[in-house]
Amino acid sequence: MGSVLIVTGVSQYLGARAAAELQAEPGVSRVIGVDWERPEHSLGGAGFAFAELHGDSVGRLIRDSGADTVVHLGLAAPDAPTGTAGASDSATGTMQVLAACQSSESVRRLVVGSDATAADGPHPRDPEGTAAAGERPYSAGADGAAGVERYTRGLTRRRPDISVAVLRFANVVGPSVESPLRHYLDRRIVPTVRDFDPYMRFIHEDDGVEAVRRTALGDRAGVFDIAAAGAMSLSQCLRRAGRSGVAVPERGLRVLGGLSRRARAAYSPERLRSLCCEHTVDATKAERALGWTPTYTSQEAFDAFLAQRGASGALPVPAPGAAGVAWSPAGGN
Repeated sequence: MGSVLIVTGVSQYLGARAAAELQAEPGVSRVIGVDWERPEHSLGGAGFAFAELHGDSVGRLIRDSGADTVVHLGLAAPDAPTGTAGASDSATGTMQVLAACQSSESVRRLVVGSDATAADGPHPRDPEGTAAAGERPYSAGADGAAGVERYTRGLTRRRPDISVAVLRFANVVGPSVESPLRHYLDRRIVPTVRDFDPYMRFIHEDDGVEAVRRTALGDRAGVFDIAAAGAMSLSQCLRRAGRSGVAVPERGLRVLGGLSRRARAAYSPERLRSLCCEHTVDATKAERALGWTPTYTSQEAFDAFLAQRGASGALPVPAPGAAGVAWSPAGGN
C-alpha cells in the first residue's frame, strides 16, 4: 500500500500545487489537502477536507486517514496581517498539527513550512548586529515563524521516531502566487522605511513546489533554507518593478499601514521586514540534502513575477482554478 499524505495550507497556491503533484507520485496512494478555506487552485487528484483553527478536526483527520506523512504549509488566514493576530493564528494552527502528529501512531514523516525571518543571524548590511533598534523594523511575523520552529523542535524531542524537516522559504514568487509582496509592490508609489534598504531573496513558485515534493518524499531531517541564488536590494526590486519608493520614518509607515488596512494595502514595518532576509541565507545545505538546485536565480524568479504584469501596470493577480474533490473518512476520495 502506498503512502498517505496530509498537506495543510491548500487554500494557497504552494500548498494546492504540492498536494496535486504529490498525488501524482507512483508511491503515493492518497493525498488529503486541508485548510479552513476552500482552495481556489486545482488539487489535481488530491482530496480536500475542511479544518477548524480551534478544536481537534486535524487530529481526527490524521487519525482516521492513517497518514504516514504530514506536510504543514499553514493553517492561518491567508491574508492575515503580519502582526500579533496573524502570528497567533499561525502558531495555533501549527500547535494543532503538531499535537496531532505527536499522538498519531502512523505518522513517520513531518515537513513544516517556515520562512527566512525565523532564523537569527546577521543582516548583510549589519554583520556585527550593531544597528540600533530603530534601524531595523520589528517583525512580529519573524517572532511567529520562530515560534513555529520552536514548537517543532519540541515535537522532535518528544517523538524522536518522527523524521522532521523544516523548510525556511525565501519570498515565493511567480505568476500564480498571491503574496504579500505583490500587494506591497502593487502601488505606483511604494512606502519604505527611511535608511532601510534590505536585501531580498526569492524562490520561483515552481522551485518552491519541487522543494516541498522532494522533502515530503525523502527522509532527510533538519532545517533547510529554500532560496534561489543571488539577492536583490529592495531599491533594486522597486526599480525593476518600475515603482517609486518614498522613504518615511518607521513611525510614519506604521501610521500609513494602519490607515490603509481597510483597503488591504498590506504594508507595515512588520510586513516589510517579513519580506526581507535579516540573516545570511545558505541554500547549499538543502541542495545537498535534496540533490537539487533551483532552476531560477533570485533575479530570474523576480523577473518572471514581473513579466505577468498587465497592460495597466498592475502586478499579477493569480487566476483561480478548479477546486479539489471533497474527502471524508467514511467515503474516501
